[in-house]
Amino acid sequence: MTAPASPRELFDLWAEVRLQGLPPPALVRHLHVEARLRHFQASAPELFQVEEVGRSVEGRSLNLIRFGSGPRHVLLWSQMHGDEPTATTALLDLLEYVRRHREHPRVARLLSALTLHALPLLNPDGAERFQRRNAQGIDINRDALALQTPEGRTLKALRDRLQPWLGFNLHNQGWRTAVGGTGRPASISLLAPPFDASRGDNPGRVLAKKVCAVIRDALEPLAPGQIGRYDDSFETRAFGDNLVRWGTPTVLIETGPWSAPESDEPLLRLNFVALVSALEALASGAVEHADLERYESIPLNDSKGLLHLVIRGAHVFGEAGEAFVADIGIAATQAVRTREGTPSVVLAGSIEELGDLRVHGAVEEVDGAGLTVVPLPPEGVKEGDVLPLPSRSGRTLGVGLPAELMLLRPEGAAGEYRVERIVRYAR
Repeated sequence: MTAPASPRELFDLWAEVRLQGLPPPALVRHLHVEARLRHFQASAPELFQVEEVGRSVEGRSLNLIRFGSGPRHVLLWSQMHGDEPTATTALLDLLEYVRRHREHPRVARLLSALTLHALPLLNPDGAERFQRRNAQGIDINRDALALQTPEGRTLKALRDRLQPWLGFNLHNQGWRTAVGGTGRPASISLLAPPFDASRGDNPGRVLAKKVCAVIRDALEPLAPGQIGRYDDSFETRAFGDNLVRWGTPTVLIETGPWSAPESDEPLLRLNFVALVSALEALASGAVEHADLERYESIPLNDSKGLLHLVIRGAHVFGEAGEAFVADIGIAATQAVRTREGTPSVVLAGSIEELGDLRVHGAVEEVDGAGLTVVPLPPEGVKEGDVLPLPSRSGRTLGVGLPAELMLLRPEGAAGEYRVERIVRYAR
């Protein structure tokens, strides 16, 4: 029997199969996805079939691509929230992997054991705006029962038509999410959603848990300490939970923060490894031997446990009173800004915590001992400048203010300070 690919082998293979010419995930739009799917069908019509299965509120096509001929059907969908884009690009990379390596025994086995149906972009209107909700302003993932969104109706109709053996529900989670109390980023979080409030098991949920265990084992060598378990409270309106009730167990994969400023590439790699490892285990039957304890022991997420930048032990002026020593916590997330008609991806940040932040982790920490932190003035200031401490009104920091700060160190004459560092995030 052909051995499964190792996580490191898949991690390295991604660099070969990643699709070229796409913008960063946050800037991938409907036109990019539709063009790539049509290209896959045109270049390998015997392998890929593309079907328009619905239309968004604003009339954008919802495109499903099918490949494989096996008896067990698997449905994968991504970006039902328009600002959660990582897995959309990862699915396109998965398709390219299958296209290039379809003759390899592992891929051939996958294609003969499974029939895969992928809907890489469920909320194209939200993606166009880089917003969570659809053009109606509805969260599609809270529309599984009311079915007031055309996108939700499309997903429900697909589930009913295909009767998939398993579903993969692919999302991004908040960039403040940490693994348990470790302060480490929850770069990937996994969940086998329950089918009711009791959170019991049935054979389908056990299968989903085993798939999550496979993914954990594949990813931990690549991102040690950065795999978390998503909250399994039953959400009566959500698609993942309801698909389990309707007879299709689901695996939730939530992509979170990374431990370095450049996050797109490592997170795409992790998604690719997760998907290929899971699908290979399903195709080979190895998933049946997965250890359920490997799922149950995944540390639970802490949704507020991580900050992007923490300045430790600096002098701070609050809204009232004298200066005090505190930690300053800045949270950041990707945002899309358009300048002169050209969209770009930026890090938008604000002060979200102030005080004793020893329980919080951070992507970056700065030792603030001996420094005074004040808001960055609107006029041009650069690192190395020497200037007086701003007036009291110009020194106030508070939660919710933009993350535009100066870190000042006393310099020479009394009252003079050197600008040691400037912190500036997009608004």
